[in-house]
Amino acid sequence: MYQKILVGIDQSEFGQNVFDEAVCLAKATNAEMMLLHILSPLEEPYISPIFMQPDAIYPTVPPAPTETYIRQWEELKQERLEWLRSLTNTAINTGVKTGFTQNMGDPGRIICEVARSWPADLIVLGRRGRTGLSEFFLGSVSNYVLHHAPCSVMVIQGKLSESGTVIEKTI
Repeated sequence: MYQKILVGIDQSEFGQNVFDEAVCLAKATNAEMMLLHILSPLEEPYISPIFMQPDAIYPTVPPAPTETYIRQWEELKQERLEWLRSLTNTAINTGVKTGFTQNMGDPGRIICEVARSWPADLIVLGRRGRTGLSEFFLGSVSNYVLHHAPCSVMVIQGKLSESGTVIEKTI
């Protein structure tokens, strides 16, 4: 059925559910799995307040905040790579051949590009359950991927409570 499954994942509680579902599917179909995490400096929790200031593009910005931001960014990248290694080892220990990659950029576009170049038979990713204006203004990675993917897409649906935590998942 599926031989190569690309899993778009983030470090949320719901991301763990997406990972678990993907591992079960890969194991059941004897598929290889690639975990993909995308860092985007324009999305929370990665956004830096120095890039939100109108004068941040001028040379008058003191170097200390920029250096601090660059150091924090490097630490975040390393932390997320360790997290991906841990998930990869977990999947391998269940018998699923698994690799990982971490890219930077627009999540929807990167997922579709990696799916083309790897090449994936299936993309598995989550959907946080945004609707209406929040989806319009904040965008939807899953919606973009559904419309631009070069292969089949499985979206793991999550419903959010008022506080933003996943309260239920459905497939």
